[in-house]
Amino acid sequence: MLSTTFKRVDARRFGPWALVTGASSGIGREFARQLAANGLNLILVARRLSILGEVAQDLAARYGVQCHCVPVDLAAPDFLTPVAEATDDRDVGLVVSNAGDMVLGGFLDSTHEALLGEMRVNAETHLRLTRHFGQRLVARGRGGILLVSSVAGLQPVPYIANYSATKSYVLTLGEAVHHELAPKGVNVTVLVPGATDTPMLTRFGADQTPMRRLTMPVQACVSDGLAALAANRPKRISGAMNRATIATVPRAIRTRLFGAMNKSMAEQASRTATAPLPSTR
Repeated sequence: MLSTTFKRVDARRFGPWALVTGASSGIGREFARQLAANGLNLILVARRLSILGEVAQDLAARYGVQCHCVPVDLAAPDFLTPVAEATDDRDVGLVVSNAGDMVLGGFLDSTHEALLGEMRVNAETHLRLTRHFGQRLVARGRGGILLVSSVAGLQPVPYIANYSATKSYVLTLGEAVHHELAPKGVNVTVLVPGATDTPMLTRFGADQTPMRRLTMPVQACVSDGLAALAANRPKRISGAMNRATIATVPRAIRTRLFGAMNKSMAEQASRTATAPLPSTR
């Protein structure tokens, strides 16, 4: 039985194939599940082939769809080559560019290489996928692109300074491209999740902070994004509580509050020195 948060997707407009990045866990994995439940075939992209294979096998068995796995590190300069090769002979109607990573800690404490890798995954990947598939979808005359940003992109956030900057880039890019491609039959929507019940939430102990009160189920977050895509909204902040918080709490105060929470998490992570969970790329 389908979840009550399941959203119908127009398979004629957004199928028969959908590409989902960061499909091995969290929001990306749930996007894959809901799209498969709608009968869309899937191209699943992430680094970990073993987990991608498990996801593909499960979705194919449960929903009778075809799944093709593309194991690739989206921080690699040539990541688009295997993605393009896997999709050139498939009629892709929807691209969910979801993959992301977060470097937690003081800006000057993070290595140059780590920050560049974060920027490539969180910004350059979305740029290149949007341009590559945007051209194909415009030629097709229909389809959609759904970019995943974050509420961290709505204001600067200390101790994840680069992360919040990259998520702001994705939001601005997607909203602008939305207006360019709408007249050409292509829906472009930016989903802006807040705290969501995924492995990312527990990666640095965010589930132990006041942020936990704003956490929403991943199924509802993804359904919100798919509904916004169908309505061709330029952006959608997921969750009524998140929308209310952004609307009522001044930007400068959000910066201080989110920064304080991230500083606390960074200090806790430094004390425990636990290995982070794999990222969603």
